[in-house]
Amino acid sequence: MKRSRDDDHHRNQEEEVKEPPKQKIKPNNAPYRSQWDLKPTMIKEEAKGEKGKIDNKTINIKDEPINESQENKEPIEKTNKISLHDQLMAGIITPKEYVTLKNEQEYKWRNRAFTTEMLNELLPVGFEIATPPEGYEQKRQMELKQKQETGSLTNVGVNEKGDYYTIPEDAVNPEDFNVPLGDTEEGLPSIKPDDMKFFAPLLEEVNEEELTKEERNERHVMKLLLKIKCGEPIARRKSMRTITLRATQFGAKAIFTQVLPILLSTTLEEYERHNMLKVIDRVLIKLADQLKPFVHKILYVTAPLLINEDYFVRTEAKEIISNVAKAVGLVTMIRVMRLELETPEEYVRNITARIFAVVTSTLGIPAVEQFIQVVCKSKQSWEARHTGTKIVQQIARLMGLAVLPHLKSLVNMVADNLKDKEHRVRIMAAQTIADLANAVQPYGIEAFDPVLRSLWEGAHHHRGRGLAAFLKAIGFIIPLMSPEHAHHYTMNIMNTVVKQFSSNDDHVKRTVLKVVSQCVSTDGIEGHFVRSVILDDFLKFFWQPRMAHDRRNYREVVNTTIAIAEKAGVVPIVEPICEFMKHDNEVMRKMAIESISRILSKLGATALSERLQEQLVDGCRFAFDSAVDLHFAVLLKGFGQILKSFGKMAKPHLPETLGSIKYNLSNNRALSRQMAAELIGEIAPVLSECNEISALQHMGQILYEHLNEEYPEVLSSIVKGLYAITKVLGMSQMQPPIRDLLPRMAPIMMNRHEKVQLYSVKLIGLIADKGSEHVISQEWMRICFKLLELLKAFKKSIRQAAMRTFGYIARCIGPQEVISALLDHLKVQERQLRVCTTVAIAVVGETCGPFTVIPSLMTEYRIPEMNVQNGVLKALAYLFEYIADDCKDYIYAVVPLIQDAMMERDHVHRHLGSNIIQQLALGCYGQNREDALIHLLNFVWPNLFEIDIHVIQSVMNALDALRVALGPTILLLYTYQGLFHAAQKVRSRYWKVYNNIIQSSQDAAVPSYPRILSEHPERNDYNRYELDMFI
Repeated sequence: MKRSRDDDHHRNQEEEVKEPPKQKIKPNNAPYRSQWDLKPTMIKEEAKGEKGKIDNKTINIKDEPINESQENKEPIEKTNKISLHDQLMAGIITPKEYVTLKNEQEYKWRNRAFTTEMLNELLPVGFEIATPPEGYEQKRQMELKQKQETGSLTNVGVNEKGDYYTIPEDAVNPEDFNVPLGDTEEGLPSIKPDDMKFFAPLLEEVNEEELTKEERNERHVMKLLLKIKCGEPIARRKSMRTITLRATQFGAKAIFTQVLPILLSTTLEEYERHNMLKVIDRVLIKLADQLKPFVHKILYVTAPLLINEDYFVRTEAKEIISNVAKAVGLVTMIRVMRLELETPEEYVRNITARIFAVVTSTLGIPAVEQFIQVVCKSKQSWEARHTGTKIVQQIARLMGLAVLPHLKSLVNMVADNLKDKEHRVRIMAAQTIADLANAVQPYGIEAFDPVLRSLWEGAHHHRGRGLAAFLKAIGFIIPLMSPEHAHHYTMNIMNTVVKQFSSNDDHVKRTVLKVVSQCVSTDGIEGHFVRSVILDDFLKFFWQPRMAHDRRNYREVVNTTIAIAEKAGVVPIVEPICEFMKHDNEVMRKMAIESISRILSKLGATALSERLQEQLVDGCRFAFDSAVDLHFAVLLKGFGQILKSFGKMAKPHLPETLGSIKYNLSNNRALSRQMAAELIGEIAPVLSECNEISALQHMGQILYEHLNEEYPEVLSSIVKGLYAITKVLGMSQMQPPIRDLLPRMAPIMMNRHEKVQLYSVKLIGLIADKGSEHVISQEWMRICFKLLELLKAFKKSIRQAAMRTFGYIARCIGPQEVISALLDHLKVQERQLRVCTTVAIAVVGETCGPFTVIPSLMTEYRIPEMNVQNGVLKALAYLFEYIADDCKDYIYAVVPLIQDAMMERDHVHRHLGSNIIQQLALGCYGQNREDALIHLLNFVWPNLFEIDIHVIQSVMNALDALRVALGPTILLLYTYQGLFHAAQKVRSRYWKVYNNIIQSSQDAAVPSYPRILSEHPERNDYNRYELDMFI
């Protein structure tokens, strides 16, 4: 065994090892023992006083055999000192002890004191040793002394057994963190430490009878909020309903004083914030009269969410502010937000503008128009004018084309601000004009006539971002003009725009690109103008790596390039861009390929010369060989799109491309193999169009040989390539033969990678649909049972592909064998498998015809087993949903079965029966099956008073479907009898049905209203004479 330098280093500092004594002659009556049987004992000895020596443990070896009588005796014979390494090799110490002792020795060696000679070598001449003051003691020496008194360095933090680290019991005291000790009441969730400041009173034992009414309400609301924030879903929904229905009883103060601080918490999770916002949204309308004192606090909490990155959070905030505006009115909103209009903080003014935009979209522009005009023309401060202009901008962005009827007044509000003394107001006014023009495009050019001169003058007097704002406004107005005016304005403004191409400000560059794209896309601009004025400078200043690396700049450059190509032609823009396909920068290559592929797919490649085609394909191959993991998807899609645009002209370039693909398929890098397989899937239609059947067969054979790929990403691309080749070749010409390919795909289909599963199922479904005769029926049955597992896949596309494949297989081998196997799966205990089985049965019925499945299902329903009957009902619900209008042929056959299910005591039977009735009613709409539907309605109606939430939901859906099929009149006749019932719970259910009818079929329900007799016909006549007329 080799020894390290550290061992030799420490060995030199220890005493020489003495030779072990010779083994004594074994007594006649003692068993033979080797030297390894000697008993070692460790004794600490202090090191000799020699300088540089390190304390070590010595070993006493008593050279006598160990027996039971001497096993516990301490040896007192002579000792031998040996190194730590020898102790480890002799088994005297464990490896863990060896590492600990060695680290301790190294720690002492590295932290030894400097000698005078060492200090003289380290420090320059002139330093003297200072005399320490009296009573001074080095801190390090004190620590070492304490450690020597308490034990070694390795004993700190070790428990009594010495095997792991333990925190001292007195190290953590809950009271130090202000966490009260105690448990919540029964039925309440546990309180997090971060929530103690909100829900700590719930830990105190309080006699609620001694509390006042307000205190009881606050405590009740606190319990409900705790359940909503931290409770289980069932408790959360129940608490949400309670706080909504009893909001007026609790009062606004009890609710908002507790909800709003929770929303301001910095440790709030996203789902918790969503629940708290939902609480506010639901109680706003209920508390409309009590809401005014809390409007400012609600806006203070919800307004910052208007600029949140998450779209759904912004939508929730808009809904809450909209409901607040509806509840309290415009006057209260203006009074609350008045001071924020003139605040010097731009962040606050920005949020205020967004709030007023939401209020305007809620209450209408005419209601707020006069107020906004006053703010925009304020003479007190430029901040107010800036905020008013910002409000108009946010209205345009929020309402879009809805501002068109009020466009002229909105433009007049901000027209004077284009010449304001404050440059920030002028910039905001120009940006507002641009947003208004963008919102109403392509209408409303007449409304912008008052501001055209101001915009034109501003574009010639401003610089930097101010110029960019005015150019943007002009650029968005030009597309609204007639072709003659658009040509005139573009010719005059384009020189100013081109000068800004060399700007170093990215914001200005993006604005200029947008202006160029808008101006070039108008009808009045001709191609020679674009080629002579714009094209050269555009390529010089925007096709740079700096622009490509910024995501927003990248998108604008690509869109502007396509717009220029539509006017200037394909060749003038593709030929110079082609050079960037071999650029050293990966992002530049990506931008070039994406631009060229989109141009060719939109405009075609007929104008390209052979030389340019060769350059494009060569550049694509270079980018393909040099691709990295970040951008290969865009490169492959662009490569395939370029070849597709060539059509049959791509045939001369295919051999080199296929050679590159075959080379990369054998590459050691997994990414290269994946890209090669993906590219085969992209160009397979091109090979078919060029009649390269042999090449397709050859590539299919190569991909078949790579099906043993170990990386799932690469395997998914290989299967995708095989799917594309099989789709274009057909079953008869496919190589390898289908009879060899399908058995290999069956185990691959069970791979856990989602993409592998998706394309494997798609390939198997394609074979089952087009070439089922190439495979024996036993193989299809084996695949059927494996497909059942994929029906419960997480990804929806996989489940849909598996369902379609199941139907194809059942059609090719006959439904009876598949149905008999599937019905057996209804008896298993695993619920998810039963649900997947019902879906598979419905798919088989849809593909092979309902008459092949319904008799077997009705026979199976006679088995008195709960799981089987529920599975049959669920399968029928799915089946009638899939076959839609064909339900009319089978409704009379299944009515007795549904009737039996709706009379069962088990609520699951009635829940599933209502689902079947819903699908039957929608499928039989207008099919003259009203007699059967009315019969089923009589079985649905008594379940209107069901308590289970799932049952009542399915019952309401069934009644809504029956309203569609039978018309609202019949359901109104059922509803009238309970609208004024004495019991409140009965009335609520009837009114819920009535409200649904009125909301959905209000016009059709008018003839069904009851006649009302007038006591004084001369004053009030309620008769509807037009309904009494008929032809």
